[in-house]
Amino acid sequence: MHLLRQVHQQLSVRSDLRNFAGVRRAAAGAIFEISQVFDVLQRLREGEKMVAVVAPAILGQYNAPTEKVYGAIKAIGFEDVIEVAQGAMETIRNEGAELEEKIEEGQAFMTTSCCPSWVELANKHIPEMKPFISSTGSPMYYAARIAKEKHPDAQVVFIGPCVAKRKEARRDECVDFVMTFEEINSIFDGLGIEVATTDPFPIPFVSTRAAHGFAQAGGVMGAVQLFLTDNNRPQVEGIQVSNLNKKNVSLLRAYAKSGKAPAKFIEVMACEGGCITGPSTHNLHDAGKRQFAKELAKR
Repeated sequence: MHLLRQVHQQLSVRSDLRNFAGVRRAAAGAIFEISQVFDVLQRLREGEKMVAVVAPAILGQYNAPTEKVYGAIKAIGFEDVIEVAQGAMETIRNEGAELEEKIEEGQAFMTTSCCPSWVELANKHIPEMKPFISSTGSPMYYAARIAKEKHPDAQVVFIGPCVAKRKEARRDECVDFVMTFEEINSIFDGLGIEVATTDPFPIPFVSTRAAHGFAQAGGVMGAVQLFLTDNNRPQVEGIQVSNLNKKNVSLLRAYAKSGKAPAKFIEVMACEGGCITGPSTHNLHDAGKRQFAKELAKR
């Protein structure tokens, strides 16, 4: 239990209710998010096979090449590290095809579905929006299935900046655990793993730049538009909404109730700036954006 004790000293569990947006702190008495760090560490300690699927926003978390970050994650004891960007490539293809189909059927517009906070909010508070939300799986959904196919006897751990993924994972039979970037950094600290000096772990499958771009506002929209262009399909006008504040929620509600929107394709992200400014990021937001751009340029 020494390993677990070390990590516990580093791990600060905040009493946040951060499911709908990038809220970093909540008032006293808010509901605790349930961490699965110790469940994961206990299983690793017992020698169970576990695979990490890592969200694209990881590119902006450390001032180090992303391959070193993957190496640090693998050093914790994971059997393999798979980029969620690989799953994003499936989302791009499927969402692009679905968008075309919806437009051909005469639907006025379609929103993205990869942000679980947005989907949850719409289901609860804008029921009129349900027919307009894409049915395509999120990048986590597809990445988890890639991981299960490659390692059928392993458990899958999603690692990202988003606490809302915990709820999405509970509905996904292929995702066993969810950890945040804050939590993975606490494990690094507890185990004395230095990202900058860790041996790099090169990912054998190279995901596209557009797939990694899902982490920033406008990235999903841009990737789907690029997919349509590359496949000689008609271009579709899009807009992006990042930050589910009262104003933006009211706009989206108006689109749903009227059945009209200023564009055929609407990317919706709960967090302002996209996943790279999510509630459980490790790096400071401005520094994270700069590091993300630096690493994205290498793709």
